[in-house]
Amino acid sequence: MKACGTVFKYGDNVDTDVIIPARYLNSSDPAELAQHCMEDIDADFVKNVKKGDIIVANKNFGCGSSREHAPIAIKASGVSCVIADTFARIFYRNAINIGLPIIECPEAAKEIQAGDEVEIDFDSGIIVDKTLNKSFEGQAFPEFMQKIIAAEGLINYINEKG
Repeated sequence: MKACGTVFKYGDNVDTDVIIPARYLNSSDPAELAQHCMEDIDADFVKNVKKGDIIVANKNFGCGSSREHAPIAIKASGVSCVIADTFARIFYRNAINIGLPIIECPEAAKEIQAGDEVEIDFDSGIIVDKTLNKSFEGQAFPEFMQKIIAAEGLINYINEKG
């Protein structure tokens, strides 16, 4: 499984309140959440994001409240993967549960810049920044996580196995 897209870059401690502001939590509709994704940190994100694009961030991405709305908003906006130096633990689990691929790779998070074209091979964990012509070795997804992501989330995965 692979992803390829243009990078949106953010810093440290991007919390769930800026990923999807609390004022929109009255909805659980992915399409509606996507319309407000990242708006408090990047007002142009929703206008510019395209299917397949990638978010790259520094440390502690997804910190704050444990709302599942945050990875849902990111995935529904078309983002194919989030790469970060580190993720908040609950965000990490919520992302996998809803089928949003995420990869921890400190070197990639440091060097990849906004606007770069990046390709990710989930089987190997290799991240290639085509703009920089540089590769990074991220954590490959274990097979069971790849199956959850391919099924578009844990619930679908369980239902398929049932």
